[in-house]
Amino acid sequence: MSEISRRAFGGLVGGGAVTAVAGTTTATAATTDGQAAPAERPFKARPATPGKRPNFLVILGDDLGWADLSSYGAPHIKTPNLDRLARQGVRFTDAYSGSATCSPTRFSWYTGRYPGRTPGGLAEPVGDKTQGLDPQHPTLASLLKKAGYATALIGKWHCGWLPDYSPTKSGWDEFFGNFGGVLEYYSKLGQLGDYDLYEGDAEYKDLRYYTTVVTERAVDYVSRDHDTPWLLNLNFTTPHWPWLAEGDEETGAEIEAKIRSAKNQAELISALNHFDGGSVAKYTQMVESLDAAVGEVLTALRRSGQEENTVVVFASDNGGERWSYQWPLSGEKSQLLEGGIRVPTIVRWPSRIDGRQVSHEPNFSPDWTATLLELGGARPDPDHPLDGASLAGYLLRGEELPERDLFWRVRGNRALRRGDWKYHQDANGKDHLYNLAADQREQADRAPDEPELLGRLKASWEGIDKGLLDYPG
Repeated sequence: MSEISRRAFGGLVGGGAVTAVAGTTTATAATTDGQAAPAERPFKARPATPGKRPNFLVILGDDLGWADLSSYGAPHIKTPNLDRLARQGVRFTDAYSGSATCSPTRFSWYTGRYPGRTPGGLAEPVGDKTQGLDPQHPTLASLLKKAGYATALIGKWHCGWLPDYSPTKSGWDEFFGNFGGVLEYYSKLGQLGDYDLYEGDAEYKDLRYYTTVVTERAVDYVSRDHDTPWLLNLNFTTPHWPWLAEGDEETGAEIEAKIRSAKNQAELISALNHFDGGSVAKYTQMVESLDAAVGEVLTALRRSGQEENTVVVFASDNGGERWSYQWPLSGEKSQLLEGGIRVPTIVRWPSRIDGRQVSHEPNFSPDWTATLLELGGARPDPDHPLDGASLAGYLLRGEELPERDLFWRVRGNRALRRGDWKYHQDANGKDHLYNLAADQREQADRAPDEPELLGRLKASWEGIDKGLLDYPG
């Protein structure tokens, strides 16, 4: 079938955890008791309940690498709650973020479109009050709200600051969290040097560890007696730097002092980057605290009686960095190599989708926006067409995903995936071609051997790019 490797019903494999780090098309799956899982089988879904629309709980980790969960191969990080979520649903091995950094991916999640469709999405990432998501642009929240959903965003927004930008200006009924891309976990001082914890548009004082605070709010939200279906975007900052875990108040105070004494923006960001701190052990602690937080929220969801009809999607906003476990991928956050954009992604919907399934179908953030809109009965805005393809037919009816290209663009880099093939142009302007089924580490450059294929993929990338906004000079 030419250069596209199609897998009817998604190359789905039974089992909730891999016995070894999975390849793109040849993952080995196993059940949790160690018994070999079935080979490939059609996706298993269940009939819908008439007139019953699902709730949506979308959980994002921050800078969490593809293999940072034990169910994705991490040998030293224990994530029992997320592993359980994977066993109860579908674990995707070839899922991608919409970009290689925080805010562009959030633009793609919120709008279902390439970040380059909007001026704010060109910032990589958003770094000052002049940039943000236009409140007039339709979003996942505003479209679901029109369809009768209650909407809330808890945690990291990172698509602009007040007074011009806010989740409450873009379709979310409720907001509790931080506007910027990073903050010190205790003082809540963020990348502009200001206090950055808000309830709606008003500051909210709480100097406890941020992951704890966000988790409490999310538990409260899912525990309510909702009289309409709801969307909750739960965006953790964990395990993003600075490298702080629960109990690290002393280190947090040191970082706070550096922020307050910073003479310029560069010194402030350097303090938050925490280049003189962190370790594999500390990062492990942070990822495991994220897992525990997700476990608390999922427990509250179960106790509320809403678990069966709630679609839970867990992912990361981009690839990992510094202390992240990425093997066998190359690259990291900010790069368009696999390590910068391939992310752990899990979906669970107990009333409709059987568990213990693994999918190798390539997908990326805008696809999930399109999927949730379809599942929620919301119509996309025809003046702002989606770039994502809904996975609803694939998940619920065993339909093949449409043949399409996955596209990424960041300053100085480009990438496009078609089936098992990936075109990548590096910062030096050199073109590369990789067959990810055989070489997910992107070390065997096939560009010299496949010039015609390289040319087709490059032309496809350039065709999509022509429809996007240019980066400002």
